Amino acid sequence: MAVKFGTDGWRAVISEEFTFDNLRLVAQAIADFIHEEASQDPSVVIGFDTRFLSDRYAAEVARVMAANKIRALLARADTPTPAISYAVHNRKATAGVMITASHNPPRYNGVKLKASYGGSASVEQHRRVEAFLEQNIAAGRAPGLMSIEEAIRTEWVVKFDPAWAYYEHLGTLVDLDIIHAGELRVVHDAMYGAGRRTISEVLMRTRTDVRNLRDEMNPGFGGIHPEPIEKHLSLLASVMKNSNRHAGLATDGDADRIGAMDVNGQFVDPHRIFGLILRYLLQKRGLRGRVVRTVSTTRMIDRIAGDFGLSVVETPVGFNHISDLMIDDNVVMGGEESGGMSIHGHIPEGDGVLMGLLLLEVMADAHKPLHILVEELLKEYGPAQYARTDLRLSRPVVKADLTRKLVETAPDRISGVTVEEVRTSDGIKYYLDDGSWLLIRPSGTEPVLRVYAEAPSDERVRALLDFGEAIAAAER
Repeated sequence: MAVKFGTDGWRAVISEEFTFDNLRLVAQAIADFIHEEASQDPSVVIGFDTRFLSDRYAAEVARVMAANKIRALLARADTPTPAISYAVHNRKATAGVMITASHNPPRYNGVKLKASYGGSASVEQHRRVEAFLEQNIAAGRAPGLMSIEEAIRTEWVVKFDPAWAYYEHLGTLVDLDIIHAGELRVVHDAMYGAGRRTISEVLMRTRTDVRNLRDEMNPGFGGIHPEPIEKHLSLLASVMKNSNRHAGLATDGDADRIGAMDVNGQFVDPHRIFGLILRYLLQKRGLRGRVVRTVSTTRMIDRIAGDFGLSVVETPVGFNHISDLMIDDNVVMGGEESGGMSIHGHIPEGDGVLMGLLLLEVMADAHKPLHILVEELLKEYGPAQYARTDLRLSRPVVKADLTRKLVETAPDRISGVTVEEVRTSDGIKYYLDDGSWLLIRPSGTEPVLRVYAEAPSDERVRALLDFGEAIAAAER
């Protein structure tokens, strides 16, 4: 069995590679890692999302932990990843395990490993788990198992509800009085994920009218892909166009990502959400510190931070890179184009629920609808149009080899605009002198070339994507 942890854990297709037998092997490796992290009184928080068999998989992990004399706090019900991550930090646990495939299609499930600080485990920690897994398989060592009934009776496994401590913490990060006074009418599309009803529960004592959409238990996600991007949110767009609501919020399968819709049913992507919340934190709350964004995230963030004399750190794709900086540095806000974001004072973890609440606070404080706020943001810090395309290759490519090749053949101009700088922190990124950029990066897990572009106009974005797609065609 060859399990490789990506930027945020292990994911595989249910009943193919993601099986009970394989999960037990992974759980044993995590148990070995936990014992290495804490030689005395090791503990773990275990949560799960709404996917097929996620609750059973979580119980199986708990059984392995109990057999290894690791005390396990097991969530009673499906719970957002950030709630589990906060519980790891709040309960001072050694680690956390979240059974989820996040925003991936319904046929997938997975394991996210959380470190004691309440964020994604580091690359080094993931490698240690992989090493234990390989050693155990090579030695023919079977995972330890205790019956769940015995584990609960002996209190090696204790069931708990992580939601309310998490909600109380969110209340320290969001001004509920401002949201209360705004009397907003909101739709929350949980996309059948673990974020269901979270926003309405946090706001239940405010004058906010929250309509929950796709909040029932549906392990197959109704056949949709639970990623809060425009092409998966046609139902939310339709509701927004026909219901006179101020904002639509969408969270992914485990609620660590956010997307939004305005009153006209127009998608508000994470770039704009990041920009609106960052500007608010700097203007209204007076927060100061560094700002962190991934290589694929809008440069509007740089211009907003620059207005306040703040520096911006660009990281490779993956919230774990942002998490590393949030642990050791004074970071006001960190975020990525996929919708994972966090702020100072919170755990170093992407949190779609928190970002949705902060977006409502921004709207309530400004007394303006979302589309007007977006227009003002673009007028001040744009224009900035963005698009991404994923191009399937006939064979995997080695990222380092492709990056080296593209650096060697980097043009002086792309579609008539001068290339100012080329960076290679994650794939290859061309910075152009009109403020636009093009990023080309191979996927680390599948034969896909991802092409991202931002420019002042849709036409310029299309020209940049055409350039990137031509490169992909040469690799097919």
